[in-house]
Amino acid sequence: MNQFSISALVQDEPLRRHEFPVCEDKVFLAHAGVSPLPRRVVEAMKQYLDGAARDNQENVATDEVVTETRALAAKLIEATPEEIAFVGSTSMGLGMVAAGLPWERGDSVVCYRDDYPANVYPWMDLARRGVEVRFVEPKQFGNVTVEDLERVLDRTTRLVSLASVHFQSGWRLDVDRIGGFLRERRVLFCLDGIQSFGALRTSMQFVDFATADAHKWLLGPLGTAIFYVRREHHDRLHPPLVGWHSASSPNFIAQESVAFKGDARRYEPGSCNLAGIIGLRAALQLIFECGIDAVEARVLALARQAIACATEAGLVVVGPTDGAGVSGIVSLSSENQDMTHAHERLGTAKIIASLRYLRDGRKCVRFSPHFYNREEDVAEAVALIQPNRKRSHNPLGTRGKQI
Repeated sequence: MNQFSISALVQDEPLRRHEFPVCEDKVFLAHAGVSPLPRRVVEAMKQYLDGAARDNQENVATDEVVTETRALAAKLIEATPEEIAFVGSTSMGLGMVAAGLPWERGDSVVCYRDDYPANVYPWMDLARRGVEVRFVEPKQFGNVTVEDLERVLDRTTRLVSLASVHFQSGWRLDVDRIGGFLRERRVLFCLDGIQSFGALRTSMQFVDFATADAHKWLLGPLGTAIFYVRREHHDRLHPPLVGWHSASSPNFIAQESVAFKGDARRYEPGSCNLAGIIGLRAALQLIFECGIDAVEARVLALARQAIACATEAGLVVVGPTDGAGVSGIVSLSSENQDMTHAHERLGTAKIIASLRYLRDGRKCVRFSPHFYNREEDVAEAVALIQPNRKRSHNPLGTRGKQI
């Protein structure tokens, strides 16, 4: 693929605004929420939809398109295409794992109560099947470690499900270390990858199941998610939704018995969201043109800049401030002001961030810049949280004022 230079992009404002139209009138720093679409993603989907208005929708998108997208998704997480299915959302993928495994009464599952509810509720629901739900309690908010898990695991534990990046604090999970720890104990490892896929390298070396919707760091459309199931578990994880596409149906004729497909397509019960998959393909192509290593380096550099600016401004960084735990998410709170007002000031300045509420009642403004954002915009956004600090008057200009 062609190389798309991130450094060239951020120095060429007309190009940046062309590739990311949101930059024309906003500073978008909320990719941990729902991202705006790059122009090329929109154009790819438009081209498909225009064709679909004039023909059978499936005729417009060939099987090769889905196959190529599956291969790109597999490459991103260092898996194989046979281990990738496309589902409707992260919640659906996690729910399919919870619903499809052969649980027995007396089994236990471990998750983190302060993870996003999509990675809590499916496991809590297993209580009705006699499965004990245990919550890991990390010593640091959002930072789950091997030592934390050791306190809650026992011989009944069948699965641990965690997020690759905590959605509020931004703590980055040590996926390989935790996965290796669980593999040694023959405990399955399920990963909610939505806050790292597309921004940070996330290996499936020790992961058994993983899922992530396209609408955050992957820069793809809503309603299209990557669902990874390690090949050795295809027979163990029974498809909770069974349809014509998940099993052999030659000439669309139901057979005498259900014979599931030999790869992860068994988890796709019916027709795929072709418009979404085409958009995801364009987004993945963009990420690979930039290079995932370059994307990660840029995302982490912007996050560290936000942390440095916040520290200088006297704000409280909710999550990590340095080291391997840093991710693309930086959440800030303040001891002397209501963060709701800070969030409103950002919105007035057309700087898009997220307002999040912690279990203890605190509010924080969450920044999550992506590779196309500029350093001066990150600095300007942090400065706006402290209303009495000096700042430039034009955050959308070619250059802002660094603090």
